[in-house]
Amino acid sequence: MHVVTRTYTGKGASELGVLLSSRKAEIEKLMGAVSGFVSYELVQTADGCFSITVCKDKDGTDRSMDVARDWLKTNAGQLGLAKPVVSEGKAIISISAKAPAAAH
Repeated sequence: MHVVTRTYTGKGASELGVLLSSRKAEIEKLMGAVSGFVSYELVQTADGCFSITVCKDKDGTDRSMDVARDWLKTNAGQLGLAKPVVSEGKAIISISAKAPAAAH
């Protein structure tokens, strides 16, 4: 798995979190169309927000960054956002909750 985070702070960053939340279905459709997409999380922070995108490979996370950049340019240009701080890399541990076993 490959992971990319995009951290937004400063002017318009808090408003971006609100905007993305209000357009969840649209974001879900866009990210879900990325080849190898696994998951997307958006986290509101005290001074903005950050996203976490997980894909099966780096090609997927690279494409997700293109999708995010294009969406922001079209839909959030009025916020005056600075470029996000981007971190990316290969996931070396992945842990997720397991569904409880069915009762017999």
